[in-house]
Amino acid sequence: MPRATNSPASRARRKRVIVEAKGYRGRRSKLFRYAKDARMKGKYWAYRDRKARKRNVRSLWIVRLNAAVRTHGMSYNRFIEGLKAANILLDRKVLSDIAIQDEGAFAQIVAKAKSALEAKPKSPKASVAKAA
Repeated sequence: MPRATNSPASRARRKRVIVEAKGYRGRRSKLFRYAKDARMKGKYWAYRDRKARKRNVRSLWIVRLNAAVRTHGMSYNRFIEGLKAANILLDRKVLSDIAIQDEGAFAQIVAKAKSALEAKPKSPKASVAKAA
């Protein structure tokens, strides 16, 4: 009895891999063996870089905020501390957008953060360190 290989299903599976690898260069888009590896690595990189993009964009927001806050005479970390003290619950994405789009509103936010920092009681650790 001849061996049954289920050729239509195998051909369809290979064809599906080749179609998914469309757009890759050279043999990675034409030959099953190479297309299979290229597709697998592409999916791996896509999954990994969806996480990395979130880190990259957050660091971009922080760089933008730092630049915007320094024009008002503050550093980024003091600004964030002032926002927490003032109980302003805006995230870095929104703050970065405000800094770019509306300079006046951002200046008011910085002023509130500064005033909250000045009104904030000093920590006991700081006074002990100065005494010693």
